[in-house]
Amino acid sequence: MPKMHIKKSIDINAPAERVYSILNDFNHWRPWSPWLIQEPEAEDKVSESGKFNEWDGERVGSGNMRIVAESPNESIDYDLTFLKPWKSTAKVKFELNPNGDNTNVSWIMDSSLSFFMFWMKKMMVEMVGMDYQRGLNMLKEYVGDGEVNSKLEFVGENSYAECTYVGIKTDTTMDKIEDQMIQDFGKQRDFLDRHKGLESGSPFTIYHKWGFVNKKVKYTSGVPVSDKPDNLPPGIISGSIPAAKVYTIRHTGPYHYLGNAWTTIHGMGRRNEFKAKRGIHPFETYLNQPHEVPDNELVAEVHFAIK
Repeated sequence: MPKMHIKKSIDINAPAERVYSILNDFNHWRPWSPWLIQEPEAEDKVSESGKFNEWDGERVGSGNMRIVAESPNESIDYDLTFLKPWKSTAKVKFELNPNGDNTNVSWIMDSSLSFFMFWMKKMMVEMVGMDYQRGLNMLKEYVGDGEVNSKLEFVGENSYAECTYVGIKTDTTMDKIEDQMIQDFGKQRDFLDRHKGLESGSPFTIYHKWGFVNKKVKYTSGVPVSDKPDNLPPGIISGSIPAAKVYTIRHTGPYHYLGNAWTTIHGMGRRNEFKAKRGIHPFETYLNQPHEVPDNELVAEVHFAIK
């Protein structure tokens, strides 16, 4: 059976005893879980001791986790059991390495895939690894602030009006995408500042390809315009998004948590909660801008074209 090993780490600005007190009590887990945020109505039960947790939902499946070993302020071991959508087990561990008032936290999982899923190993490692890293980011915020500024609103089926846009098409990698997007939207902003009155809607990013294994991304960042401009400068393109019926999830919070919305909507598509329409790539729109509001008030919508 194919073995899976995942390890992700983060530095948290808090002493080890503070982090440990959260990780060894499942009553603290729901606010920073990268999975339970996908299904607010999922059943989530914690034992009186806080050492055993079981959940049940349509999107998150069902299973349980139990603390089996603890070394105060240093490490915690868990047994993880999945019951739905398929049965499997895993060993999970948190390692804490204090450095003064800071703590380096590593989240580790060792598991196996069923033999018939061997072809999914690389993709599963990358997908779960992304969940772990996003979860650690949320844990860091929860430890520091007592809450996580990432909220999903399931807008559901609605209509997206056809738009013409100017934009930039880019090939990059996952680790460079944030900086690249800042550059791309900066170039578009310079162009639109020279063409006052052309902008006619919320900026967006269309994702053409997202490689979980090779970590390569192809996207188009764009801004709707009232008319297709002539004589576009090098690097700036024009295009259109056709009118379409879409399924939408709205995210409120910093952009680095947008993965919560994308993971959720991808999972909904795999479970046939909606029927995706081919030919229109998924995209996200930005309803306000970082220079307008604090990061925890940023609103973005993720859209999948549906039949």
